[in-house]
Amino acid sequence: MKNLALIDVGGTTIKYGLWDGANQELTKKGQIPTPKSLNAYYTALTEIVTAFKTSDQVVGVAMSTPGAVNKATGMIEGSSALPYIHYFDIQSEFETRFGLPVVMENDANCAALAEIGNGAAQGLANVLLLVLGTGVGGAVVQNGQVQHGAHLLGGEFGYMLTADGSILSNVGTAVRMAERYNQQAQTDYTGQEVFALAQQGDALAQKEAQVMYDSLAQAIYNLQYSFDPEAIIIGGGVSQADFLIPALEKAIQKILNQVEIAAVTPKLVTCQYHNDANLIGAMVDFKQTYPDLI
Repeated sequence: MKNLALIDVGGTTIKYGLWDGANQELTKKGQIPTPKSLNAYYTALTEIVTAFKTSDQVVGVAMSTPGAVNKATGMIEGSSALPYIHYFDIQSEFETRFGLPVVMENDANCAALAEIGNGAAQGLANVLLLVLGTGVGGAVVQNGQVQHGAHLLGGEFGYMLTADGSILSNVGTAVRMAERYNQQAQTDYTGQEVFALAQQGDALAQKEAQVMYDSLAQAIYNLQYSFDPEAIIIGGGVSQADFLIPALEKAIQKILNQVEIAAVTPKLVTCQYHNDANLIGAMVDFKQTYPDLI
């Protein structure tokens, strides 16, 4: 059975693995620090792919990457923590160096593809992914396909404006919540620590946590009534906190109580694939691009 080399590029680390076609599973996982230059980046990725080619029947390379991937041009548009990967035909360069077909997709889009393939949204065709990290990212999946948008901005939910005029990325994450708390309290707590303080009754922590919940709830409400998805998947590290979904549902219910015509309550689900989501989603994207190859 044919296999795929999988690569997930992040700002700090590059994760990789082999998709075992015979057993339909992710194997031989590993990670390396993300290089600081383009030449070092090429060298590191070529070494990963070459190692897989030497010992496995690899028919292609599937990549998850930051930035706005333009599949028509092979460019990674937009911006990311890796400025050296943007605005040239990097896909062709990879294919030349690897000697294999290469498929690239944005990391949030890959995570969404993983979840609808065999994860939290398995069996669903129309879903949204909301990724809560340092900022807010996401993906739009309709009829099982990622919707990139006219300017490759599909799923960039962090740009959405909230009631106070802030963008969602600045108010809708645990990282920003902690920054607001620390600025006022003259402390240096993490988001996890501020959540703990809120649960212990710290009034300022509770206030800032509620800002996050209310901001996300408003965004989720708007997304539900704009796209009408079957489910909205919540991803990112904070998504694993057992209190997050109930807190969001409570905040959403407050909105629904105010809007009498709103008859549909958004269905929120936590992502199933964590660190492996981007690798598995890259595999799904490759299969959609080259259905006859693997």
